[in-house]
Amino acid sequence: MAKLYFKFGAMNCGKTTMLLQVAHNYNENDKQVVIIKSSIDTKADNEIESRIGLRRKVDILIDHDKSLEPYFNQWKKQDVACILVDEAQFLSTKQVEELWIYSKIEDTPVICFGLKTDFQSNLFEGSKRLLELADEIEENSTICSCGKRAKFNARFINHEFTLEGDSVLIDGSQKEVEYKPMCGKCYVKKKYNL
Repeated sequence: MAKLYFKFGAMNCGKTTMLLQVAHNYNENDKQVVIIKSSIDTKADNEIESRIGLRRKVDILIDHDKSLEPYFNQWKKQDVACILVDEAQFLSTKQVEELWIYSKIEDTPVICFGLKTDFQSNLFEGSKRLLELADEIEENSTICSCGKRAKFNARFINHEFTLEGDSVLIDGSQKEVEYKPMCGKCYVKKKYNL
């Protein structure tokens, strides 16, 4: 039986790079993949782009309120070997459930890459459901500016740490917005002005 995987980590841990490597490995073995990205992620438009510059066009740019079910027959006909999802935290609960069902019914692995929590350390909707349903969960690591393992995503506006604003604000959508990975100690110091 195929599995639903959730590979998560803080910003800049290489999630998109890993997705692109997995897609390459399947393609090198003459296996077809489908790459899905939520339309909430406006960075790189209809492509995914890693922070090291690798890019690839997505097959499906899905709106939050749209179902993935209409694609199921197409994937079967095309003999898709694996479904890959970038920025999976932006999926809806229903979309995660649809991918989980597809992995079981069609015996096709679905690998979702994304953040677990937002800049306020709250679970994203898609991440919450993935943590509940995924057959395998793997945390990818990166480091904080202090050199320790980073687990938190800190938002900076005009180079100033902030906990204000909507949960979703894509980096690069406004010049002054950026995200940095932080370890627990550095995040707590910033959050509580310690």
